[in-house]
Amino acid sequence: MATANMKDVKRRIKSVESTKQITKAMELVASSKLRRAKERALAVQPFFETLYDIMSDISSDPAFRSVYTKKKFKKTTLLIVIAGDRGLAGGYNTNVLKIAEQRIQKLMSENEQVSIMAIGKKAVEYFDKRDYDVTDRYPNIAESLDIYEAMDIADEIIVRFRCLEFDRVELIYTTFVSALTQQPVEVSVLPVENLESSDIGKRSLTEYDPSPEEVFDGLVPQYLCGILYAAIVDSFASEQAARRTAMESASDNADEMINQLSLLYNRARQAQITQEINEISSGSLREE
Repeated sequence: MATANMKDVKRRIKSVESTKQITKAMELVASSKLRRAKERALAVQPFFETLYDIMSDISSDPAFRSVYTKKKFKKTTLLIVIAGDRGLAGGYNTNVLKIAEQRIQKLMSENEQVSIMAIGKKAVEYFDKRDYDVTDRYPNIAESLDIYEAMDIADEIIVRFRCLEFDRVELIYTTFVSALTQQPVEVSVLPVENLESSDIGKRSLTEYDPSPEEVFDGLVPQYLCGILYAAIVDSFASEQAARRTAMESASDNADEMINQLSLLYNRARQAQITQEINEISSGSLREE
């Protein structure tokens, strides 16, 4: 009986060790992908910061007007929701989709019509299973996304916004705070409002040709592209950080389980040895 128990424990130890190898490999892969995602975000940051400052400078004029800054009253919203493409990332997907669900319910309670652009396989699967108006689906694009793909998505949104298909665009994604903290956030994208320059209080002497309004309107698609690209890359980095933390925790739990099973195995082995010694001793006494 003890021998059978020892074999079961030994088999269990090997199984946990095999699982630990997988979680450790996934942890290392997530770390590598996280580093690359952060590099991608930093590479385009200076360009979009400059673009943002130009738009802020133009819109600071009280007389400024643009089709992209006007508030309309059609009461239709495009909600862009970014989630992950895979699981095993702790509460990453659950948290961002919960925020999205709450926002949808709030908008609908205010008689808003809501259409959804789902980015990430988990977002697509979530909303396809529910009775929502999913107009756009972009699974499995985050890891390989480049600025040109983001520009294509931004251009499509701009065309539909100008055609009055919707009068608001909102974005829900997960921002990377640190390796241990990722925070779901809601961002209003269109109409463009509340742009604050890093040079607050300074009066610009820049002249825009042919006019500030035309320059502003020409920059909005790139501005939207920058927001989308940054949000998708930020979400991807958050997903990898969450997965790395989850896999690190799983590896630690596997170590603890292996230690407990090894202790159990050693106790069973010791009991077997003790039993064998007793049996041998008893046999020797009978012979005498």
